[in-house]
Amino acid sequence: MRRRVGEIVGRDELLRRVSGDRTAGRTIAFANGCFDLLHVGHIRYLEAAADEADRLIVAINDDESVRRLKGEGRPILSAEDRAELVGALRCVDYVVIFAEPTVGPLLEAIRPDVHCKGTDYTVDTVPERDIVKAYGGRIAIVGDPKDHSTRDLLARIERGT
Repeated sequence: MRRRVGEIVGRDELLRRVSGDRTAGRTIAFANGCFDLLHVGHIRYLEAAADEADRLIVAINDDESVRRLKGEGRPILSAEDRAELVGALRCVDYVVIFAEPTVGPLLEAIRPDVHCKGTDYTVDTVPERDIVKAYGGRIAIVGDPKDHSTRDLLARIERGT
C-alpha cells in the first residue's frame, strides 16, 4: 500500500490540522529551510527532525525570501516544486510555504513541541530560540554535520565535476 505523502497546506489549514493532531495526543516537530535542490543533507535533517515528534511540519521559504537570502539566480526551483519534493518524503507530514523574513510568526502561531534546526546551529545560536522558549517549546539540533550544501552542489555542477 502506498503511503500518503506529506500534504502541502496553507497556514489556516495547517493550524486546523495541528489542532486535530494535538486533540489526538500527537506531538509536533517543526523544521524549515529553502530546500533548493534537495540533497542528502536535507534528507538526513528531515528524517532526524521527524524522529523528534509524532508529526513533522516543514516550512519552506517562498521564492522572494530565497532570493533575499541566497542571492540572484536563486531559487533554482519554484516554491511549489520545492514543496512538492519535500512533501514526497515519507518522514514529512505537512508542508507550508512562508513569505516572512523568518519563521518566527509561524512558530508563534503553531507552537510546535520541538523546533528542529540543522547542525550548523547550536541551541544558543538558533535565531528563533526566544520565541520557542517563550511558549515552552524545545529546540533540537538534528541531522548530520553540515558537509552538504546546495551552494556547493551548484558549484560542482558549474565546474562539471
